[in-house]
Amino acid sequence: MKLIMLGAPGAGKGTQAAKICEKYNIPTISTGAIIRNAIRNATDIGKQAKSLIDKGLLVPDEVVIGIIKERLAEPDCKNGFILDGFPRTIAQAEALETMGISIDKALSIEVPDEVILDRLGGRRECSECGATYHVHFNPSKDGDKCEKCGGALITRPDDCEETIMSRLKVYHETTEVLKEFYENKGKLVKIDGDRDVEEITKDVLDSLD
Repeated sequence: MKLIMLGAPGAGKGTQAAKICEKYNIPTISTGAIIRNAIRNATDIGKQAKSLIDKGLLVPDEVVIGIIKERLAEPDCKNGFILDGFPRTIAQAEALETMGISIDKALSIEVPDEVILDRLGGRRECSECGATYHVHFNPSKDGDKCEKCGGALITRPDDCEETIMSRLKVYHETTEVLKEFYENKGKLVKIDGDRDVEEITKDVLDSLD
């Protein structure tokens, strides 16, 4: 089973990908996680990616495609995989096909922009241990300090409203067109993502069964 998760930043793609992974025992390949690891390790790709991400921009196609190609060649992808955060552009989708990879379904988690703003704008991260919170959905018991280590809670640069708006603009201009791309191939499944996680998961798994 070869799947793609589509949706705006903060739509909940990662959460649903984890549920699919749990049921079908196929790996979730998150370009975001791979790139964040490169940023943490301060590799050349990581440094390049960080400067773009901090401005709300996307990492260039050729860099992302190279990372994905290496990852899909690993043994755990033999029986299928879930792509989370790739492809983001038509060029990337076409590159997948050029690699001989045929996608079974593209699941689009649909969430309004105003809900995304509330979700991402409320995220907080501990400056010391990296623990994550949310001012509405998962607040720290210690207010503006981390309840685990006492570190100050900060808003990550990519969670500032200006950056979120920029990311949503980029999504609507460059990534949302993928819905039409996969719909024309009869592979698009739209899921209402503005509900309880359990309800969304039920629809996602039903669409795969």
